[in-house]
Amino acid sequence: MENLEVFNLPKIIAVSKTFKMDKILPLIDHGHVDFGENKIQEAVDKWAEIKSKNLNIKLHMIGKLQSNKVKFAVKLFDYIHSVDSEKLAKKIADEQNKVNKRVKIFIQVNIGDEEQKSGVKKTVVNDLILYCKKINLDVVGLMCLPPADDNSSFYFNEMNLLNKSFGLSELSMGMSSDYLEASKNSSTYLRIGSSIFGERI
Repeated sequence: MENLEVFNLPKIIAVSKTFKMDKILPLIDHGHVDFGENKIQEAVDKWAEIKSKNLNIKLHMIGKLQSNKVKFAVKLFDYIHSVDSEKLAKKIADEQNKVNKRVKIFIQVNIGDEEQKSGVKKTVVNDLILYCKKINLDVVGLMCLPPADDNSSFYFNEMNLLNKSFGLSELSMGMSSDYLEASKNSSTYLRIGSSIFGERI
């Protein structure tokens, strides 16, 4: 019998940013629950009413989150994948206390040390995790966007090892172009947009 390569079964975040609800409703009707947005106002306009009627839907904030938008994000989103500073973490904690809600948090890691990308350096991930736990944030895992022009498998493996070193259960990495490599490296959430909805106009 051939040895078959074993894949994890990660959850699919359907990245619905820029797509209107008429494109998204078929997935909701089919029973899909995880959706990703990266702009607060667009997410509020699209999802506030739909989420109130579909309590099983889980909304993921996958873009950079500005401090002045945190209060809206905490109310609407179930997961925030882009925490990369103590300032942002503290703002989230303060807003959670106001509305008595806990959002699941991913720490964004700048795994390729790219100047133009958000995320913390590998060397300070531990400090940010400890700070988040100290202020009662529910840190569930790490997130990354690997360099686009390099070998994503190398960075995904590095992220997997880093995530395991902190004993975290979730790992957010992999998109339409590299989800297979991410799956092989224990990603638990894949952020898939164009392969589901088609190319954005």
